[in-house]
Amino acid sequence: MKVFSFGIIFILFISSGAWAEEDGSKQRKILRTSQMILDEIQRSPDQQIPMNLISKAKAIIVFPTMIKAGFFVGARYGKGIASVRTTDTGEWGPPAFLYTTGGSFGFQFGAQAVDLILLVMTQRGLEGLLNEQFTLGGDIALSAGPVGRHAEASADVFMQGEIYSYSRSKGIFGGVSLKGTIITTDIDANLAYYGHPYTAEEILLTKQVRKVPESGKQFINIFNQLAPYRGK
Repeated sequence: MKVFSFGIIFILFISSGAWAEEDGSKQRKILRTSQMILDEIQRSPDQQIPMNLISKAKAIIVFPTMIKAGFFVGARYGKGIASVRTTDTGEWGPPAFLYTTGGSFGFQFGAQAVDLILLVMTQRGLEGLLNEQFTLGGDIALSAGPVGRHAEASADVFMQGEIYSYSRSKGIFGGVSLKGTIITTDIDANLAYYGHPYTAEEILLTKQVRKVPESGKQFINIFNQLAPYRGK
């Protein structure tokens, strides 16, 4: 019972936004780390995302070092970003800050830090992302994406999916699954970074951001290089 109570308290604490920053420094760090993760994955022949898949993605989500931990009651927490391609040029837009939470029950023991990348391939998947609470593996299918040097030629087969996941593990964990993980707009982080409490929909869909910080412009430029648009 004590383990159960601790797990619930932990989940409630991390989902409360208690780690919000006020000066945007943490958000700039998340942007830098997200760029680094995508760069490292794309430089690794055995882990890289096929270019003809990532070039067709409508949106990209990165959670650097999403934490999963559990002792019978599991919990996961992470902060990250999302960016959506503009319809006219295919270039990435300003980042929206997100956080993810989730809990699970059953036998599990250990801790794991995961770098997570999600590619949103369809309009339906994009609309689901822009909901205030978006559950992975819920109404929209989540699949492990193809990777490696031999995946490029066959990636067209995988383009029928809605969201593809890519992850790098840094620990040991039994019973890991992304299903049921909830992604939510990090209002506090968007406020700290943009000076306004934008939602993900306002940043990614209705384009209400009037001034993108310099670090955001650098993020866009780097992502355009790492995941260039190749047209339809």
